Amino acid sequence: MGGTAALAARLDRITQTVALIGFCGLVVMALLIFYDGSARYLNLPRVTGFSDYGEVVFPIVIASCFPAGLLRQTNITVRFLGKAGGRRVNAVLEAFAAVLTLAFFAVLVWQFIALTANYGAGGRTTRTIGIPLAPWWWLVTAIMALCVPVQAFVAYAWTRAAIFGGPSGLGSFSDDTLEGAEAR
Repeated sequence: MGGTAALAARLDRITQTVALIGFCGLVVMALLIFYDGSARYLNLPRVTGFSDYGEVVFPIVIASCFPAGLLRQTNITVRFLGKAGGRRVNAVLEAFAAVLTLAFFAVLVWQFIALTANYGAGGRTTRTIGIPLAPWWWLVTAIMALCVPVQAFVAYAWTRAAIFGGPSGLGSFSDDTLEGAEAR
């Protein structure tokens, strides 16, 4: 396994772990929703500040999916031009898209940092039970910040493939982007 493929495998394990943690948060929220709905129906005590928990958990759940999605390149893509142009054209277009995505996530993380700092400085809390938002949003910001080096690696891998030819080295989860693109 080459250096790029080994790093891709290591990053894949890390990003999958982050996604699994986010999935666990989703399961916790599903259980809370189930309990709260059942409690309403059975006339039992309901979860106090139920919406407050969602306000802190759902951003973590959503953010935790991005690093794995970026590494595995499961975002919406249109690849007919790359496949029609051959392996090299495909790699150039993938590299261009990866660099644009990297720039987008860099700006996005910068805005997350500003937003979270404002939450901390303003002492913002949830409405019902007053959970401080800043610590939770710093976690969301850290997860989103993980997207930048992950996407930088994806951009590097595709740029390398565009310059030197051959596969991106991102592993089997991205090699299917080259299927159908004839080596020219």
